[in-house]
Amino acid sequence: MNVIVRDLRPGVRGDAEGFARVRRLVLPYLLATPESVLHDLAHAHPDARVRRLVAEENGEIIGTAQVGVAHDSPEPGVGSVNVCVHPGRRHRGAGTLLVRAGEEHLAAHGVRKVYSWVLDEPGHRAFAQRHGYRASRPARFLRLDLAHAPLPPLPAPPAGVELRTAAEFADDPRPLFRLDAECVQDEPSDVEAELGDYEAWVEEYFRHPMLDRELTSVAVADGRAVAFSVAHTNGRTHYQTAMTGTARAFRGRGLAKLVKSHSLHRARAAGYTWAYTGNDAENAPMLAVNRWFGYEICATEVRHVRELA
Repeated sequence: MNVIVRDLRPGVRGDAEGFARVRRLVLPYLLATPESVLHDLAHAHPDARVRRLVAEENGEIIGTAQVGVAHDSPEPGVGSVNVCVHPGRRHRGAGTLLVRAGEEHLAAHGVRKVYSWVLDEPGHRAFAQRHGYRASRPARFLRLDLAHAPLPPLPAPPAGVELRTAAEFADDPRPLFRLDAECVQDEPSDVEAELGDYEAWVEEYFRHPMLDRELTSVAVADGRAVAFSVAHTNGRTHYQTAMTGTARAFRGRGLAKLVKSHSLHRARAAGYTWAYTGNDAENAPMLAVNRWFGYEICATEVRHVRELA
């Protein structure tokens, strides 16, 4: 059978379902639902030139690619292509076709440096090398058996700190935007990011279908949001920490443990059985926090980069 590559069709339910299914098979520690796939595509910033590509064989989606320009990076000409191929449908050329289509799209929009996350497994690394990518920085996926593993006791908020949920900011999430914008700048990464468009942030992140506002914990001090742990869920069993961050002036006070602990305890009470998170391998403070909770490393990804001619 011939493999073809095309754009995901938002109006065709089977496309979003197939896209999410392949993502879950390859990366079971990252949440993906048809609703989240469609939301991410519909609400991406126009300057990101986002495309969602699928590789199709005999009517079945066997591969996916997330393609986009890093529009929020101060460095121009940077983009990404992240490819997943169904484990049972490999060696049919789908991955190569997806990479090629993604790179051509980015090159047409001025991208000269392409980043891609690659699982730290021999076959995946070899595929990246064959396509001209060289290894950069690693990141860890971590997993916690929320149904059975003991959680550390809930810490009490320090004096002057109040705990809230993101739901309490529904009418005005701007304090969370300001905190997110500060934390993103300090997150270890090959590609720097700057959040500056509040309205776009609300549509893309605060209204994301997997964001659980009741499970997202926020620490407030001196009249401002100073730490948060952002919870995404699939609405059934899986919980994922999308971001945990603390404002610079409030670091070193245990607030990351505080907000994440309260979020995890509420997630367990709500019936979620597995908790996932991810950390850059050089983010020692958050890796230590996650070890304290009992998370265990379940996979490693290595960011790869290629300079386009």
